[in-house]
Order: sequence, then C-alpha cells, then structure tokens
Amino acid sequence: MTKPEDRPSWSQYFLSITELVAQRSTCTRRKVGAILVRDKRIIATGYNGAPTKVKHCLEVGCLREQQNIPSGERHELCRGLHAEQNAIIQAALHGVTVENAIVYCTNMPCAICSKMLINARVKEIYYKDGYPDFLASSMLAEAGIPLIQMDEKGDMHKN
Repeated sequence: MTKPEDRPSWSQYFLSITELVAQRSTCTRRKVGAILVRDKRIIATGYNGAPTKVKHCLEVGCLREQQNIPSGERHELCRGLHAEQNAIIQAALHGVTVENAIVYCTNMPCAICSKMLINARVKEIYYKDGYPDFLASSMLAEAGIPLIQMDEKGDMHKN
C-alpha cells in the first residue's frame, strides 16, 4: 500500500513530466522542457527546437557551437525556440489562455522567456536547473511572479 508521504507533490509530479517533455528537444547543447498547468491540468507543453518545417540542429548542426557562443548569451543566434516560447505558442494555436497558469521548466527561464511569461500573466514558475539570469529574476520579482527552484529531493527554494 502506498503511503501519502510516498506520493510526489504536485510540483514534483509536474516537474518530472517536464523532464520527459525535454527529451523531445532537438537542441544538441541542452534539452529543455516546459509545461503550463492550470487547476492541476496540463494545458500546453513545449521543448526547445527549431520551428515547424525548419530543419533542426540535429540535421544541420548547431550555429551557436559553430560560432563559439557561450550558453546564456545571444539567444537570437539560434535556429530554435525556447521551451517556454513553444509552450506559449502551442496554447495560442489551440486557443487556450495561459493567464494564471503555473509554469514548470527544467531550466530557469531566460530574460526573453521571462518577459513573455510576465505578459502572458502566468502566476508562478517552478524550475529545476539553469544558469542564473539576473535580469530575468529581477523582472519576475518586480512583476510579482514567484520563481521557485526545486532541488533533486523536491525541496523548494524561492529566488
């Protein structure tokens, strides 16, 4: 018999699903997943990769690697969209609002994705890993959107 304390919390549950979504990534450098959740229901998923009908990096190579661009810099020099962007786009394509959704990401959102998530009116963001992005975290704090990092045990740490 499963004990209540053996069940994952909702945040642990959704973050583990996000890690599965990330496995669809076509990025050769980092596999990232994001899901949008409202009322404990997944409303959209996204992973990082090239737009539909555009060859992805697994086929043509990584422009960022070819140009020695460090991680976290010059996001515009990439064939791919970020996982958070793809999740927002998927919701829009299907006519689903993301307002008041909770975002679960394998990695901390960058400044560009953070600005999109702020304007999409999400209510909080959980993530596992990621490089610190001062601009992203400061804008999210200013907008009143909690940014919560979860460690391997599922413990939460507010930024």
